[in-house]
Amino acid sequence: MLLDYCCRCCGFTLIKRHGPLSLKTTPSDSWVVLQNLLMCMVCFYSLYYIVVSLCIGLLSVHEINSLLAPFDYTTQPSWQNPKYLVGVISTEVTYVLGGLVFAWIVEEWVWDYAITVTLLHVAMTVAVMSDFPSAEHWWIALGLGLVMMIFGGQLLAYKLFRSNFVYPAELQNF
Repeated sequence: MLLDYCCRCCGFTLIKRHGPLSLKTTPSDSWVVLQNLLMCMVCFYSLYYIVVSLCIGLLSVHEINSLLAPFDYTTQPSWQNPKYLVGVISTEVTYVLGGLVFAWIVEEWVWDYAITVTLLHVAMTVAVMSDFPSAEHWWIALGLGLVMMIFGGQLLAYKLFRSNFVYPAELQNF
């Protein structure tokens, strides 16, 4: 979705469409999507670093690099390892709170922004750590966090913005 909006904004056709496009997007619509994505990314990492700092303080962990904490998948998984606990707890809490914040920012497309932010987080992790994450515990934590972000955020968005939601039956007459 993000790539499609970027291409439309620049006037470049990347995806071949069969038939007319039912939604007419303008460059201003594309900029709104990019602005929302930027706000979601800033909120996500702000939340991440706040939660990491709180976990480091509460668990009294001193041998952790707080700047690399969101990207560190190399810590050995053990419930007795406070460094691992900081990583897991901060990831899950950030994803839960991030879904709620995303609902406030984007109103109804929480799942789309959650997946996009997670993919960008994986890309940033690869860039920061100079290696592709192969630790299954990191992927499991990321996947569970993403599921909680989507369900929590979509549920909150539905409750708050119920009158704005587009239902499948209404899409037929759009």
